[in-house]
Amino acid sequence: MKAYVLLSLVPGLEEKALSQVRATPGVLEVNPVFGHWDTVLIIEADSLDALSRLVVRQIRGIQGVQATETLVAGEI
Repeated sequence: MKAYVLLSLVPGLEEKALSQVRATPGVLEVNPVFGHWDTVLIIEADSLDALSRLVVRQIRGIQGVQATETLVAGEI
């Protein structure tokens, strides 16, 4: 499964947080952006449960990650 994760970061902790995010298994791309969100991630996992664990236990657990929004990719 693939998903896009929008991240809001704590000012002053961006570099440290993004370094840890980049090192997280399952994170395919890290794209800093301007706007309401600070970064868009592309992540991948074998199942919805694994995807949930990746976001909740790993990415949200990184110091400097303030908020997330996950958009699960689908097919039409």
